[in-house]
Amino acid sequence: MVLNLRIREVLPATPRARIVRIDLNGAAFDYEPGQAVLVAAKGAPRRPYSIAASPQDARRNDCIELLVGVGANGTPGPHLTLEPGSEVDVEGPVGSFTFPSDPTERRFVFIAGGTGIAPLRAMLRHALTMRGHRIGLFYSARTPEDFAYETEFRTLAETGRIELRQTVTRAVDGDWSGARGRIGRAELQGIVHDPLTLCFICGPPTLVGEMSAQLADLGVARSLIRVEEWR
Repeated sequence: MVLNLRIREVLPATPRARIVRIDLNGAAFDYEPGQAVLVAAKGAPRRPYSIAASPQDARRNDCIELLVGVGANGTPGPHLTLEPGSEVDVEGPVGSFTFPSDPTERRFVFIAGGTGIAPLRAMLRHALTMRGHRIGLFYSARTPEDFAYETEFRTLAETGRIELRQTVTRAVDGDWSGARGRIGRAELQGIVHDPLTLCFICGPPTLVGEMSAQLADLGVARSLIRVEEWR
């Protein structure tokens, strides 16, 4: 399905990413948490972007939300103009990296690298609508400024709705007092409290490979480790 829609608003997320909300204008658009859409300016070759909001969010707000990476010039490339009111072609949904419709597990852990947070945020927000589940998020970024949706996640953590861990992988100056370096086995063990945890990983190939191996070392079955690589 291809819809011709308009960009509702563009908000800063990080120095290298923008939150882009595309107005559905009442159009029916059903998708599973974690799926993506192919998007471009009208007539241009479309590129994939994971939907960063849950299906419940999309229905309530009548829009789909994307986390779009941008270059040093603040644009994503010639395929897309990030201006409110701009027309875009939206094809989808696509992708099989999804949250199950009726999980039997009681605990979920989401592990994100950089803009790999987008589909995991959709899953996490969907999981928050389910009662009696425990949710953990481990978020790795290059610098403190590269954490998208940080205020939202910290608020969820402070109110006890999720367990949050963050780490930065590049040397930084200033006020950052959190963890530094890559996520290690010990750090993972601190958030994966039960090997019967359903785990989702999205980010660069190196992070996905390392986290998958370390989760397996912690006793998490391969069938409980779902992955998506972003290049």
